[in-house]
Amino acid sequence: MSLQIGIIGTGWFGMMHAEKLAKRDGVKVAAFAATSQQKADLAAQRFEGASGYDSIYNMLDECKLDAVYVCVPPFAHGEIETALLDRSIPFLVEKPIGLDGQLPTAILKGIEEKKLITSVGYHFRYMDGTDRARELLRERTALMALGYWMGSMPGVSWWRKMEGSGGQFVEQTTHIVDLLRYTVGEVSEVYAAYGDRYMSSAEEGVTVPDVGTVTLKLAGGSVATISNTCAIPAGDRAGLHIYTNKGVLELGHSGLTDVEAGRKTEYANRNDPYELENDAFLHAVKTGDPSRIRSTYADALLTHQVTIAANESARTGLPVKL
Repeated sequence: MSLQIGIIGTGWFGMMHAEKLAKRDGVKVAAFAATSQQKADLAAQRFEGASGYDSIYNMLDECKLDAVYVCVPPFAHGEIETALLDRSIPFLVEKPIGLDGQLPTAILKGIEEKKLITSVGYHFRYMDGTDRARELLRERTALMALGYWMGSMPGVSWWRKMEGSGGQFVEQTTHIVDLLRYTVGEVSEVYAAYGDRYMSSAEEGVTVPDVGTVTLKLAGGSVATISNTCAIPAGDRAGLHIYTNKGVLELGHSGLTDVEAGRKTEYANRNDPYELENDAFLHAVKTGDPSRIRSTYADALLTHQVTIAANESARTGLPVKL
């Protein structure tokens, strides 16, 4: 019997996950929920036997689903997760998991009470380069790290509003924060400075800062800086450089570069991290064994709290301890 999967959200992430899932043996993309019946039906038409719904409750009532993928903007979380918790349906949710710390904390309490299987879409954890970096760091001392997410502003209207996305550090750069936590260690304090340099005058309705730099102290004694901008039309990049006693580990979308004295070694990402993320989650749903999941909801909340603390620091001008 195939696992019956529902998808909530029909944007890029929802459709990307649906297409990957549909190619897997033993998995059926059974239902889509969207903000309109038209959007849901258009998505469902691409997958044999799938149905579309304009209500998550109708989808959950009418379809017997083994798991659900939640792929919605930051502001749309809460009601969806509560409905899945009420029905004890495992879910994979795309980051970020909310706009503040209170709602995800309440959701986590429900997850722990139900002992529900969850996964959060921090797919950088599943990169081959990340695995290799963690191996090398067992033999090296991480001194400091520099992270970055440099790019342009996404075209969707909700992203450019703080009440819609939480800003770039919460919505995009959270991947780099999570990568820092996963490779170097937990964050104990943050100090952030944000700026509004260009985008609010170039586009209507922009309330998110378009530049920012965050200094982070780590519990183990390392320090890090993570910067971002959503105002550049070209030259975009995202990654994390970890400076160690033996050189630099440069992690990015393509893999890992290990720079040592007189030597540079490349480790390419050969596997699709989204597929590995799906492997781990679906294995857990089938077997009840969550050990392959690298980012549970509880772990993802720790990353989310760092990004929320950065926003608070930028607002107040003061460091925030975690």
